Amino acid sequence: MALFKKMDNLEEEQPTDSLNGDVEHVKVLIVGSGPAGYTAAIYAARANLNPVMYEGMEPGGQLTTTTDVENYPGYPEGIQGPGMMEDFKKQAERFGTDVRFGLATAADLSKRPYTVTIDDKKKVQADALIIATGASAKYLGLESEDKFKGMGVSACATCDGFFYKGQDVAVVGGGDTAAEEALYLAGICNKVYMIHRRDELRASSIMQERVFKTDNIEVLWSSKTKEVLGDEDGVTGVRLKKNNGEEYDISVSGFFLAIGHKPNSDIFKDYLDMDETGYINTDPGSTHTNVEGVFACGDVQDSTYRQAVTAAGSGCKAALDAERYLSRKEFEAAREAEKENAQKE
Repeated sequence: MALFKKMDNLEEEQPTDSLNGDVEHVKVLIVGSGPAGYTAAIYAARANLNPVMYEGMEPGGQLTTTTDVENYPGYPEGIQGPGMMEDFKKQAERFGTDVRFGLATAADLSKRPYTVTIDDKKKVQADALIIATGASAKYLGLESEDKFKGMGVSACATCDGFFYKGQDVAVVGGGDTAAEEALYLAGICNKVYMIHRRDELRASSIMQERVFKTDNIEVLWSSKTKEVLGDEDGVTGVRLKKNNGEEYDISVSGFFLAIGHKPNSDIFKDYLDMDETGYINTDPGSTHTNVEGVFACGDVQDSTYRQAVTAAGSGCKAALDAERYLSRKEFEAAREAEKENAQKE
C-alpha cells in the first residue's frame, strides 16, 4: 500500500525571494552525506539529474568517526572510515554532483517544489528531495568516552566487534539492542560484560533468556559508567559506580554503547510519517515517504541494520525512485501541455 499523503493544498510553487536573497531551484536535492547520500548522488548524477548535496554537520556521516572498516565489499585489506567516505565523495563529484558544506535547519514539504533552509539562511527548492541525514548514536557524555572514540569506544558491535576477537569487552545498556550486541560479541570475544544501571534488564523475555544462558556474558547490575580508562594505545578498562556508591574497575579493551540511536529527522516531523523514535517510514520495498517526491534512505529510515552497505543500497534505491518520479512528472506535464494546445487549436 502506498504511503503517499493526499494534500489538499499541494501545488506547484515557483521560487520566490526570501529575506536572505533569491531562492535557489534545483532538480534533486540530497540532504546528508555518508554511504546513503553519496551513493544517491552517484546514481542521480549519472542519470543527468544534476544533484545538489548538502553534507550536514558531519560530512561523511558516522563512518568518519570509525577507524578500520573491514566489512565493506571491495576493500580486501580494509580501509579507514574517513578515507572510504572521501572515495565516495570523489566518485559523486566525478559525475557532477554539486557537494556543499551546510546543515539543513528547516523544511517546508507542504507544496512542490519542496523548500529546505540551509544554516538558517539560504533557501533551496527542489523538484525531488532525498533525505539521507542518518541517525546519531547516543553516548553517555563522558569526556573519557569521547577521548577514546575509535580507540576502543564504539557504538556498533557488528561494525567493530571483529577487532576484539578473543578479548574482553563491555556493552552498556539493558534493552534488546544491548542484548543483541552482547550476544554477537559473545561469539567473537573471550568475555562480555553487560553494564546496566538497573537490577533487571529491559530486553524482551526471549532476549534475556539467551543472555543468561550464554556462559561468557556477565551482567553487572545496578552499575553506571564513571570513566573509560585507557592509554595511548586505546581502552584498557572501565571504572564503574554502583548505585550504593561503591566504585570498581573492570579490564576490557572494547567499550560498546548500546543505548539507542536518534534519527536526524526533526525538521521533517511536521510532514513525514515516522515511528515513535523518529525513523522515517517508507513504502515497503522502496524509499518513498508519505509525501510524493520526497525519499528517505540510510539510517534515518533504517532502525534494524544500520550498516554502511545497506545504507549505500538504499541510497541507490532513492536515486532510482527519484529519477522515475521526475520522469513521470515530466511526462504528465508534457501530456497536459499537449491537451492544452489541442484545445486552443
